[in-house]
Amino acid sequence: MSKVLVTGANGYIGTCVVAELQKRGCQVVACDVAFTNLPGNVDKLAADIFDPDVDIYDLAGQPDCLIHLAWRNGFQHNADTHLQDLPHHFAFLKKMVEAGCKQLSVMGSMHEVGYWEGAITADSPTNPLSLYGIAKNSLRQALEVFTKGKDVSFHWLRGYYIYGNDAKSSSVLGKILAADKEGKEFFPFTSGKNLYDYISVTELARQIVAASVQDKYTGIINCCSGVPISLAEMAEKFIRDNGLKIKLQYGAFPDRPYDSPGVWGDATLIQKILAECEE
Repeated sequence: MSKVLVTGANGYIGTCVVAELQKRGCQVVACDVAFTNLPGNVDKLAADIFDPDVDIYDLAGQPDCLIHLAWRNGFQHNADTHLQDLPHHFAFLKKMVEAGCKQLSVMGSMHEVGYWEGAITADSPTNPLSLYGIAKNSLRQALEVFTKGKDVSFHWLRGYYIYGNDAKSSSVLGKILAADKEGKEFFPFTSGKNLYDYISVTELARQIVAASVQDKYTGIINCCSGVPISLAEMAEKFIRDNGLKIKLQYGAFPDRPYDSPGVWGDATLIQKILAECEE
């Protein structure tokens, strides 16, 4: 893979994906509106990907592969921007494929599925229960229809729960870290009993890149650990590992009605891709 364009490259996941691509020897073009988190040795393209008058494909040097991570307000599940931005995401991706990009990888989310108990596979039905999930699911469905029969490898990279580099994240672990830094004694928490699939941001980046630069396997690819862990266990371990003084106040918040007691990703395909990639 000679040239890879990464959108949202300055973000929490994007910076790690750029680093992983560089480690693999790929030529990377990082696209975002600001570059506060990327090193000086990265080829940067400052551009608004939603501007219909901007030719991102040519400005990026006609990349072979696009990894589309850009997305606003990912931790605010019912923000209006998810639906407002949806047609712009589709228009941009459609334009890139029509311009000649042959490998298209787009970041998805387990929240496309909605309420589910057990392992999520590529065939699990989707019934999203938040605006974020609805927008991601709609984009995936639209791209599946659009790319069908076209000369492009389409990968939908379904993400789960992420940890690592937590000071720069908006996750619950990042919020625990910030609260401890502020000197707070307790952190209001749910019951913590729900089981989720957690993956470090660096391992997620490794999986995203491995899935994106190959064309043998396409469609929905779970980027995940495949191992369910309770939210309480994950948070308590995080507090211990980081030497924090803060304590969790269990039951301060109710569990969200659309959260399953246990949901995780089926990691069979991504582990196969990783194994073949390293042969």
